[in-house]
Amino acid sequence: MKTAVLFISFLAIAYGWPNWASDEPDVYKCRLKFTVFKYSVYFQMNISILFLKYSFLLPKKQQDVLRLLYKVTEPIRKRYTDLKDASINFNPTSDLSHYTDNGMAVKRLTKEIEDHRILEQKHYFSLFNPRHREEALMFFDVLMHCTDWNTAISNAAYFRERLNEGVFVYGLYTAVIHSKAGEGVVLPPLYEITPHLFTNSEVINEAYSAKMRQTPGKFRMTFTGTRRNPEQRVAYFGEDIGLNVHHVTWHMDYPFWWKDSYGYHLDRKGELFFWAHHQLTVRFDAERLSNHLNLVDELYWDRPIVEGFAPHTTYKYGGEFPSRPDNVRFEDVDGVVRVRDLIIMESRIRDAIAHGYVTGHDGEIINIRDEHGIEILGDVIESSEYSANPEYYGALHNLAHIILGRQGDPHGKFNMPPGVMEHFETATRDPAFFRLHKYMDNIFKEHKDTLPSYTKEDIEFAGVAINSVGIDGKLETFFEDFEFDLLMGVDDTEEIEDVPISAIVSRLNHEPFSITADITNNNGDDLFATIRVFLCPRYDANGILFTLDEGRWSCIELDKFWRTLTPGDNHIVRRSADASTTVPDIPSFSTLLERAESAVASGEDLGLSEYVRSCGIPNRLLIPKGTSEGMEFALFVAVTDGSKDAAIEGLEKNEHGGSHAQCGIHGEIYPDKRPLGFPLDRPIPDERILDKFPNLYKGIVTIVHRE
Repeated sequence: MKTAVLFISFLAIAYGWPNWASDEPDVYKCRLKFTVFKYSVYFQMNISILFLKYSFLLPKKQQDVLRLLYKVTEPIRKRYTDLKDASINFNPTSDLSHYTDNGMAVKRLTKEIEDHRILEQKHYFSLFNPRHREEALMFFDVLMHCTDWNTAISNAAYFRERLNEGVFVYGLYTAVIHSKAGEGVVLPPLYEITPHLFTNSEVINEAYSAKMRQTPGKFRMTFTGTRRNPEQRVAYFGEDIGLNVHHVTWHMDYPFWWKDSYGYHLDRKGELFFWAHHQLTVRFDAERLSNHLNLVDELYWDRPIVEGFAPHTTYKYGGEFPSRPDNVRFEDVDGVVRVRDLIIMESRIRDAIAHGYVTGHDGEIINIRDEHGIEILGDVIESSEYSANPEYYGALHNLAHIILGRQGDPHGKFNMPPGVMEHFETATRDPAFFRLHKYMDNIFKEHKDTLPSYTKEDIEFAGVAINSVGIDGKLETFFEDFEFDLLMGVDDTEEIEDVPISAIVSRLNHEPFSITADITNNNGDDLFATIRVFLCPRYDANGILFTLDEGRWSCIELDKFWRTLTPGDNHIVRRSADASTTVPDIPSFSTLLERAESAVASGEDLGLSEYVRSCGIPNRLLIPKGTSEGMEFALFVAVTDGSKDAAIEGLEKNEHGGSHAQCGIHGEIYPDKRPLGFPLDRPIPDERILDKFPNLYKGIVTIVHRE
């Protein structure tokens, strides 16, 4: 930086010479010009070296992270000499000047290791376990306080060999996501790093057999259950490994344990908690309607859990994930949570909604009956560190996950490990996940229904009219085979060559399409516009037509983006691949490593910028499955005043990672000032009112599933 400043200063002197030294003798002019020229060449060379140095830095960071994540249950490979050396010889506390906290975090973690207080290796890890989480955050804290990459990566290599594998992976992933040093690094898909959490035990067993025989193998993974179980029809959605990654990554981007002392505020975290899980729930409902099932019902603490679940999944260390039979009644989990505690928490939250305020730590009244109330309510229900009063309102979301995960062994009689609901990676596999979030979603709806309907001033965009909206291409879905690597799931030694072992799973995809819109700007100047696109079910499972007010809460947010409308007619085309709710598939671990190794060796760019954010619905799940005969959906498009909506500049040209709709912009304020779900998040007493607004559009589209 100093080099760049000095260089710019010298250039300023050079370019400013004729003004401030015009009366000096020519000889002095010549000497000074030569001096400026000489140093400008020197600084240009230094800046070139500086930029060259940093162009190499990102590929090296990418390479380091991938090498650390390679087979985390085994020692660092000897061929990774610098990491191997750091794991053995690095002393984390030898020079505390390399930490922004004077080494407080690293001394604490080192002391825990020396006192043998940490979770042993070859043991399961659960973020919902307070002690497991504490250790992961101690490691995260160390990495966040490192002043340079070499210190961070040396610490990571050192603690990798001493911490529990799950603790290490979680701490490293979250540190890369949230630290400045980790910017630009693409984290590999978790289903290849910890495949046991995403893959059926039958497939893992076949992978071990192939490894023992040193025979390459590709093994088909099926979804849990049989056709006798109606929930089997939608297992492809809850067990989709890309959806699982989205869910766990969202909770890494917006962790409930986050404190602003880590570096910045997570803007609108509570509202995004509501919206991201609301969208998961309505997407699940759309898949159910596509398979002739009723909308998912909510959970009731005083009624049986209707659907049982057998995960057919095994921990790498620690036994099988517990099963739950049908019609189990909730029981207290000894020493952790009682059913009546959850009922009390719910009652207090509903009282707050009815009163229009929550009570803060010191008894202060915090109004929630406005557009910002959903933010406060989301933090309270999840009970993040942002919660206004966790002592009073509790941790409804987190404790509900635990109690559901433990119903296979609530009293610890059989010493079963945590259930799938106690891991964000596996939670959506259980149909009860969607029942739980429908229950919480209905609490959020109760709050939204207390708010007044939007007014003409809220919705109107004067002089702007949507003339038509169309689909360029087909709204057609199909199932395809997807192959992913299982090498990380089987043990081996460095002396034995790897053989290709992979799993093949059927997953939903759709044909690429574009949404087109013809919009007229009847004003004399350019207008900046926000364009919001929703897809809403038209009929329930019995073929009864939803009114707009009934169906609005089930609408899927397809996209939200910004455009400049010139005076007159504007033709807008938005590709499905560009939707701000979705992300592309992350390249495989082997592809990422190959690119990183090549970029480090050649000095070329990684070319991976589009994969930096993994928080987002997989692009192939943008639209629901539909039916073979064609399923009708309502397409709702709203064009509103972007000059009032946009919270930051330049959104038309830079969408900041591409999945801002449900995942925000990392480390920055949310780009849209409007409430999430606007204008369909509040009651619509008469849908004819919306017909009067030319900047709103309602139409019908049909999604066909190709068998």
